[in-house]
Amino acid sequence: MTENVISLKNVSKCFKRYDRPGDRLKEIIYPNKKFADEFWALSDINLEIPKGQTLGVVGRNGSGKSTLLQIIVGTLTPTAGSVRVQGRISALLELGSGFNPEFTGRQNVFFNAQILGFNQKETEEKFDEIAAFADIGDFIDQPVKTYSSGMFVRLAFAVATSVEPDILVVDEALSVGDEAFQRKCFARLQSIQEGGGTILFVSHAASSVVQLCTSAILMDSGELLLAHTPKVVISKYQKLIYADPDKVLGLKQDIRVLNQLTKQESQENLQTPNLENTKTEAVTEQYVSQPKEHYDEFYEPGMIPSNTVRYPSRGAEIINPRIETLQGNVVNHLLGRQDYVYTYSVTFSRSTSKVRFGMLIKTISGFELAGAS
Repeated sequence: MTENVISLKNVSKCFKRYDRPGDRLKEIIYPNKKFADEFWALSDINLEIPKGQTLGVVGRNGSGKSTLLQIIVGTLTPTAGSVRVQGRISALLELGSGFNPEFTGRQNVFFNAQILGFNQKETEEKFDEIAAFADIGDFIDQPVKTYSSGMFVRLAFAVATSVEPDILVVDEALSVGDEAFQRKCFARLQSIQEGGGTILFVSHAASSVVQLCTSAILMDSGELLLAHTPKVVISKYQKLIYADPDKVLGLKQDIRVLNQLTKQESQENLQTPNLENTKTEAVTEQYVSQPKEHYDEFYEPGMIPSNTVRYPSRGAEIINPRIETLQGNVVNHLLGRQDYVYTYSVTFSRSTSKVRFGMLIKTISGFELAGAS
């Protein structure tokens, strides 16, 4: 069994909203009276994160993602429930958080490294590596209040990842940097993964979550709606954000049902022997042992997606999407370096103009490889 480095049990967080500043004092004087509205940012969250896992956290704005991370990091305390975190944790939450704007970049590096458990000598040994990764030149000796948002995140990410954390928390920070810097960041994250580190990754970029994460959760209105593979979670998240307002409640209930079924299936898998590897090896052996002529392109009726995302109609519907050979034969088992045609029909239920047609090719995990429109 893999050790859980983060454990949340029945965690809830309530914030009080006062109409007037004086109401805070009144509530202290009259403890039996309420002078504030209660806003529950998190409601009964149960979450176990094993060591070495990269967990994607997605959800609409205001869903409770940042509050959840702040409770895990320890900058917020839960109103109810318990939190257990094992290991050195490093976090990139809000842009510039933990940085003193009056200090220079160099001073902030030493200040933050000390907070993360490094002594002066250890930080001095790491400093050149941190400065090289941040790549902000002479600005390293300028007050960080003069930094752009991109320079802020460069230095913050360099510090947070250079102290070799057991747990790294990243909340939308990578969306600020340019493409070259983002590539450096993803390479650093992969290095942490290979070293057995645990990562919590919040992003609205679906492809980044699918590519980087080993599992994901979907948050909405302070509730953990779904814990599943990144591909499934992202598909439900996208369906949720594009749903008509009158369909949201029903969709959320469907997601809750899926989450409950997933939990039950996980429990059953723990109680029964895993024959999947044996089955996979047998299929692979059978495939490899076949003569080459059996590899020809063909159509397999049983090879259909395990889940399909359908969006609300906006006046048009795609009919019978398929892949064909240049001779017009429908196939779903393809050969490399051959030409194929992706084709479908569209029916319109109302008049429209400036229609755009598009398609995407994804891996089995949901990562977007290429597309056209």
